[in-house]
Amino acid sequence: MMNEIALKTIESRRNDLIQISDYIWENPEPAYVEYKAVAALKKFLVDDGFRLEDEVAGMPTAFMASWGSGKPVIGFLAEYDALPGLSQKASTELDPVVLNAPGQGCGHNLLGVATLGAVIGLKEEMIKNHLPGTIIFYGCPAEEVLTGKTFMARDGVFDGLDLALAYHPGRANNVGLDSSNGLNSAIFHFRGRTAHAGGDPQNGRSALDAVELMNVGANYLREHVTTDVRIHYVIKEGGMAPNIVPDKASVWYYVRGPKRSVIDEVYARLIKVANGAAMMTETQMEIEFLGGCHNTMPNKVLANVLYESMKAIPQETWTAEELAFAKRLNDQQPVQYPAALKQMNLPEGTEIAATVNPMRFTGKIGGGSTDVGDVEHIVPCASFGTATDNLGAPGHSWQITSCSGMSIGHKGMIYAAKIMADAAGNLLRNPETIAKAKAEFLESTGGKPYQCPIPPEVKAPGQK
Repeated sequence: MMNEIALKTIESRRNDLIQISDYIWENPEPAYVEYKAVAALKKFLVDDGFRLEDEVAGMPTAFMASWGSGKPVIGFLAEYDALPGLSQKASTELDPVVLNAPGQGCGHNLLGVATLGAVIGLKEEMIKNHLPGTIIFYGCPAEEVLTGKTFMARDGVFDGLDLALAYHPGRANNVGLDSSNGLNSAIFHFRGRTAHAGGDPQNGRSALDAVELMNVGANYLREHVTTDVRIHYVIKEGGMAPNIVPDKASVWYYVRGPKRSVIDEVYARLIKVANGAAMMTETQMEIEFLGGCHNTMPNKVLANVLYESMKAIPQETWTAEELAFAKRLNDQQPVQYPAALKQMNLPEGTEIAATVNPMRFTGKIGGGSTDVGDVEHIVPCASFGTATDNLGAPGHSWQITSCSGMSIGHKGMIYAAKIMADAAGNLLRNPETIAKAKAEFLESTGGKPYQCPIPPEVKAPGQK
């Protein structure tokens, strides 16, 4: 194999990579406060000779670490934030470490460290074989709220890249060609007038009534949008007691769609619904726009390079203990597990994916979202996944947290690091492939420059 030095370097640092992954897993931190994860990753990179640029885009937990010089410039997108409420031991039964605390229910401890392994392996390959170019590790906060990379993109952090590569842990070994949704995220705050709900209700103006009426209107709106649009919400504040008319209430909405134009149109209609609810209840409404992201736009040329590396690098064999662990988790998922078997055309009894899914473009748009989409609207970029979970693990679940803290997750992480390093090494050796990726990107965008969905006045938490 051409990039043997990179692969051997990753294998030689295997225990170090697992150690830092487990450290991030044991210290889960939600969006924008990933201080321990960032400190550990930065130390590892600096010790390995990377140049550090701290607090990029004015965000305390965003950073860049670069090595090399000149062209091409390849970016590697790392994430490390945890999800609220998904604290979990590495166990086959629901068993939080700390009840209601954060947990790595999306495997971002594996994601960040797989990316770390890729760049340290690639660096050694470049040194030994005198490969020109610059590699940049992007420490990206807050993917779980879908805005970290978008704020970075707004600040021009990804400008100047020739291409970027991204990875995400999951249930399968695959390279994605289909798109996922873009998104707007906003909290609608209503202010009314409090009163005794039994003694003088006529003097109250219920902010909770406004929230409920907005939700009713949004649910009627669903009938009059295209089927590829998603609208969902949670009530964040609704009052303190039934006998007090709530003077404050708020609801947090996501609007997802396949294109920014669709998202903007539906979001504008949702604002009209909110204004109507405020008028009906004689309350005041204020919008706290949290941010948004673009739909993904994977580059097929780069995806094919990742796919060839995935096929060329052997996946580690699952042990009997790992398969038994996964089976106990799958047995608890009577819907997701059979659906996953059918979706991936796998034989009954497969507990963890052990083959590479064929790469194909189906034209389907995934229901989820990721701020990787914003990078894909700036430079050619492609993403892939490796099996790090039991086959039936629901998305954003304690089962994923469990697998991300033990050997199933570790093996998928090391596999991903090798795939990424090998693909990048092949790209450095083949500038004509990079040129083809750029030509495809230009065709996909029509030459239109990136437009950030977050206006300049909106700041990320802690952003300077």
